[in-house]
Amino acid sequence: MQLTLIYCYDAYCGWCYGFSPVIKQIAEQYKDNFHTEVLSGGMVLPEQPVHISATAGYIKEAYKTVEAYTGVLFGEDYLWHINNPDSSDWFPSSEKPAIALSVFKEIHPHLQVQFAADLQHALHYEGRDLTDNEAYRHLLEKYSIDADDFYTKLQTDDYKEKAYYEFQLCKQLQVTGFPQVLMQITESKFHLLARGFTDVETLAKRIDLVLTEVENNSFN
Repeated sequence: MQLTLIYCYDAYCGWCYGFSPVIKQIAEQYKDNFHTEVLSGGMVLPEQPVHISATAGYIKEAYKTVEAYTGVLFGEDYLWHINNPDSSDWFPSSEKPAIALSVFKEIHPHLQVQFAADLQHALHYEGRDLTDNEAYRHLLEKYSIDADDFYTKLQTDDYKEKAYYEFQLCKQLQVTGFPQVLMQITESKFHLLARGFTDVETLAKRIDLVLTEVENNSFN
C-alpha cells in the first residue's frame, strides 16, 4: 500500500515558511516510507486585488513571533514592504505560486517539498513578488526547467484549474489553517499529524506511530 504524506501549505503563509525546514527534513528522512504531496491552500485569494498595506500592520508583529518560535529569519527585502507599505507595489495573491507549483509537480514530482520551500524563501527572505512572472526565473535555472515551456504553462487554464482543484481539496480535507500535515492511509482514511507549526521530533514521533499501526494492521 502506497502511503502519502499530505502537506497543506500556502506560499504566503509565514508559519509555513517557518515550517519549511521541518517538512524538508521529514520528506528526506522518510522518503523510502512514503511520497510527500504538497497541496496549495489558497490562503490569499481576494476577488479584487488588495494592497499589502491591508495586512502589513499584522505581519509587522506576527513575523517576530514566527522567527522566535521557529528559528527562521525574514529577509530585509521582504520586510521593507511590510515596514513601508505606502511605498510598496505589492498586491498579494496565492494564485500564481499555486499554478507554478502545479507546473513544477509534473516535471519534478519528488522535489515538490523543496520547490514549495524555495517559493517561500523567494518571498519571505529575498522579497520577490510572487504575482510577478519574473519571480520564478531563478528557480527555473536551479531545477533545469525550460523557461519558455514553464511560462507557457503558467498562463494556461489547465494548470490554473489544477491549482484551484488543490484549494478545494484542502477544504474537503477540512484544512482551516496552515501548515497542516496529514497521512493518507487509504482512499478514505487520513491521520491528522500536524495543525500549525510542529517541530521535527514531534512530527517524526507521530509519523512513526502511524507507520507502526499500518504495519501491524497489514499482518492482521
